[in-house]
Amino acid sequence: MTHDTQVRPIQPREKLDFQLGGGIPRFWNGGDPFKTRFFDAMSLTFPIGERYFISTVRAYRDQIQDPHLLQEVKDFTRQEAQHGMVHTEFNAMLEGQGLNVGWTQRFLDSKFKWQLSSWSKAFNLSYTAAAEHMTAMMCTTFMERPDIIEPFDPRMRAVYTWHSIEEVEHKAVCFDVLTKVAKANYFTRIAGLIYFSIEYPIGNWFMVNRLLKDDGFGFFQRAKMLLKGAWWLYKPGGVFLPALGYYLSYYKPGFHPWQHTEMGHYDTWLKAYERTGDPVMASEAYSAQVMARA
Repeated sequence: MTHDTQVRPIQPREKLDFQLGGGIPRFWNGGDPFKTRFFDAMSLTFPIGERYFISTVRAYRDQIQDPHLLQEVKDFTRQEAQHGMVHTEFNAMLEGQGLNVGWTQRFLDSKFKWQLSSWSKAFNLSYTAAAEHMTAMMCTTFMERPDIIEPFDPRMRAVYTWHSIEEVEHKAVCFDVLTKVAKANYFTRIAGLIYFSIEYPIGNWFMVNRLLKDDGFGFFQRAKMLLKGAWWLYKPGGVFLPALGYYLSYYKPGFHPWQHTEMGHYDTWLKAYERTGDPVMASEAYSAQVMARA
């Protein structure tokens, strides 16, 4: 099988400063409550979700014979740990805004503990590989769209750009462990995606509604926001439908994550980050290239 030649080497980056200390607007995504809380709901899942992902891969660590893949697993672990730390910092800021962050963390913690104890190792890893596919898809869905990233507060755009860059770098690790080490069959691989594709959007919508309720919006206000948000996400030419082919590619028997190339201005971000060591400046260089296409 031939894969895309633009494989991105995994580069763990630590002690990054996104300037999250204060001053980020409550509705940092263009002043839009729904669009802000849509991304915030994702952020709430990351710290505990990343720990779960790491656990599902580590379950096979002792069986990995390929030294390159073993190093990739170590680098994947370091990147995911950093993602969890940054989003934990941001989630604490949400809590400071009066949002009930604690219940989501307790729920997610019990959910993922249940999955690890009740599911097979292979299906837990299949769920993770599916989540990584969806995340890589969203790197294209969100971060390559000028209309989506332009309204972001620059610091939040920096967080999501950096997170996306690293998701692209390690997007094949879990898939390779699943297929080469766990030797999961096609059904197990696809079952993980089907389950995740149903469960995750339901959970995200539930959390968005709860966050908007915490913001003080009444039932009818939230209903109007959610309906308008659904149209933004799912309308023809909206957020998700243009990426449908990317999503469906996972169902091909010969699929591999490196058959896709995401983050078209990856090199712009990388060079700016290597030059400045500042993820916010790197994000602005990246987004300037994206928005130049608008």
